Amino acid sequence: VITDGMTLEPLRVEGTRGMDIDNEFHNEPRVAAIIASHQKPEFIANVKEAGKILAIDYSDLKNLKVTSINAAKFLHDGGWDRTHRYFMSAANKSNIISVVDSKTSKLVANVTVGAIPHPGRGANLDIPGVGPVWATSHLGDEAISFIGTDPKGHPKNAWKVVKTINGMGAGSLFIKTHPKSKNLWVDDPLNADAEVFATVAVFDVGNLDGGFKVINVVKDAGLTAGRAVQPEYNAAGDEVWISVWNGETAESAIVVYDDKTRAVKAVIKDKRLVTP
Repeated sequence: VITDGMTLEPLRVEGTRGMDIDNEFHNEPRVAAIIASHQKPEFIANVKEAGKILAIDYSDLKNLKVTSINAAKFLHDGGWDRTHRYFMSAANKSNIISVVDSKTSKLVANVTVGAIPHPGRGANLDIPGVGPVWATSHLGDEAISFIGTDPKGHPKNAWKVVKTINGMGAGSLFIKTHPKSKNLWVDDPLNADAEVFATVAVFDVGNLDGGFKVINVVKDAGLTAGRAVQPEYNAAGDEVWISVWNGETAESAIVVYDDKTRAVKAVIKDKRLVTP
């Protein structure tokens, strides 16, 4: 559904029913992610079960142009590389990151990673000797995969897994850093162990092989149970906000950390905060 940005009035509705990348008909494939191109007036949409990424040119809604890109099945979430040109999209159950060039609206590569990648928007950083990379954690295993994203400056490393380290375990949903930060934050809310899903792992981006510090977000929130989910930076890059998910009748919270010191700055609680 393409809507008016001010009024949200639907302007054009298109269905996703049709053929998947194996030329088999799918009655109701879901749209799992939509992102706006920085290169041209296009929306990029993941059609999950079909394994297709759609580049939707919205410059002329009466004569809509859609480029259908065969990628990999079970597309879910994803984000931009640091140049905002390449869309890095996780095809969960295919164990693939599909890379789309938003300038040409073409598939660049399908990169095999760990089990069930779930990056959120992923994390962009530099690894000395390797160059710019984009990182994803995984639902299905403890791996954190780093993919080279600089085809001009580091062509030998582009669109390959150039480094893998281990986090706390399977069950991660989000991985995050910031251009001004020296930290890489990785959650694990769907891990089977309550001691793990209450915590996050924090890596030093300058020493990724040096292990990680475990921060118990649930304890810092003053709670006895819950799942620590989705570290997010503020715009300045000096704070990290992490949600504590809990049951509908239990107390939830948001914990704000100082990114430099990793110390608690604030705990936000409210009856209206239910699995924020």
